[in-house]
Amino acid sequence: MRAARRPRLPRPGRDPRAEVLLPAPGRERVTGEAPGTAVIGGGIAGLAAATALAERGVRVTLYEREAGLGGRLTGWPVHLADGSGATMSRGFHAFFRQYYNLRALLRRADPGLRALTPVPDYPLRHRGGLTDSFARVPRTPPWSALGFVALSPTFGWRDLASMNPRAALPLLDVSVPEVYERFDGVSARDLLRDIRFPEAAHHLAFEVFSRSFFVDPAELSAAELLLMFHIYFLGSSEGLLFDVPREPFPQALWEPLGGHLERLGVRLRTGTPVRCVRALDDGELAVDGDGTSERYQAVVLALDPAGLRAVVGASPGLGDPAWREDIAALRTAPPFLVSRLWLDRPVRGDRAGFLGTSGYGDLDNISVLDRWEGEAARWAGRTGGSVVELHAYAADGDAEQKEVQERLVAQLHEVYPETRDARIVDAVHEWRSDCPMFPVGGYDRRPSVRTPHPRLMVAGDMVRTGLPVALMERAATSGFLAANALLAGWGVRGEVLWTVPRGGRSRAMRALAALGTVP
Repeated sequence: MRAARRPRLPRPGRDPRAEVLLPAPGRERVTGEAPGTAVIGGGIAGLAAATALAERGVRVTLYEREAGLGGRLTGWPVHLADGSGATMSRGFHAFFRQYYNLRALLRRADPGLRALTPVPDYPLRHRGGLTDSFARVPRTPPWSALGFVALSPTFGWRDLASMNPRAALPLLDVSVPEVYERFDGVSARDLLRDIRFPEAAHHLAFEVFSRSFFVDPAELSAAELLLMFHIYFLGSSEGLLFDVPREPFPQALWEPLGGHLERLGVRLRTGTPVRCVRALDDGELAVDGDGTSERYQAVVLALDPAGLRAVVGASPGLGDPAWREDIAALRTAPPFLVSRLWLDRPVRGDRAGFLGTSGYGDLDNISVLDRWEGEAARWAGRTGGSVVELHAYAADGDAEQKEVQERLVAQLHEVYPETRDARIVDAVHEWRSDCPMFPVGGYDRRPSVRTPHPRLMVAGDMVRTGLPVALMERAATSGFLAANALLAGWGVRGEVLWTVPRGGRSRAMRALAALGTVP
């Protein structure tokens, strides 16, 4: 990929400094017999790869072990105790405006992104009583940081004097891979300690970012935290507010996108796990399932860490020993819990639809789903109740699950006391442990899109892309990059990608950041 400073392309958001990455030149579509490609994994990364390939004439088969598309954003039907049906998922996700490539993927089936609706605020509350809000914070750096300091009850001007400015300067100029070269060997907790952020701001602003990776700050690479700060705060003028789907994930996002793929001729093989991938002597690849085997000219592995380890581990001839060892070393983050409660009375009208929390033990956020999700709103309107979702990131894997679930509900009562009197009509508690972990010193062993096999690519939110992207946007970007790498080999032009700026937004910010590198 190569960057262009002044592209004549419509920008994907409001940030005039967003950067475009143009694919290698080539034909619009494949010519002659279309190559067959297997995309293994139907999450965001796999859907992005399948979309870019199929739109350019590649014959794509998408394998997904679950019954539906979406990966970690999938959904499934549940039957409630009151006889009604609902769609359960693995929890609320924020679709930030700087997720340019993810939003481009969703536009394939929803050009106006009408399936998304904005959340008006992103308040963060500490148990000590302080609450931060991003609704009034300016979106354009550096005014975003200055506005946060001016408006925040947790970060006053006096706190600036106690901070270590040299330790904080790297926040002003984050680039990839330099940020990993400098800070991957440091934990997020130690970085924040060195900067000497006020304790309350540390807990609210930064711990919320850190725990969105489903891991304690002491275990998270500081480079990943710095990258997050760049993407959402000082590197982008899109701001910290975000959108959420108006309906559950399957209905709002994946069923329409799956229909788009089927119209392109993609074979969607949901409910079909893949056991292994074999490199054949003629350069092709065989994808083996339970009693099945099919040959392809290329394969994209778009799996979560455990799935990738399992498939590669069962495919002894795939890749070289060093690559296989790195895949085997991938770690999974601690378990997390999503508890969804259907209550017989409403949450108070002035409560936030989404609230990040800190200091409440297991509880990391509260979402009042009936404020934006149509299915939940219809249930609440019919019953007079409300639908509330609770998240516990990086939960204690050794604790009794029932005890954690009960504590989470008790912590909801502490934050929103009116829920104490509510009867729980039904509850679903979903435990998962399949998110990637970004440990201190682990960056060099994470896979890149390309592998030792020229027709085997890897995509997912744990993949090194060389770009300032994270979470869902890293998944979408890596999927498009995997497709682009294959398309370039077939002489076809791939997907145009966008990112937030790949460094400090101004010469002044970059010059200040450079002072932090001087001994």
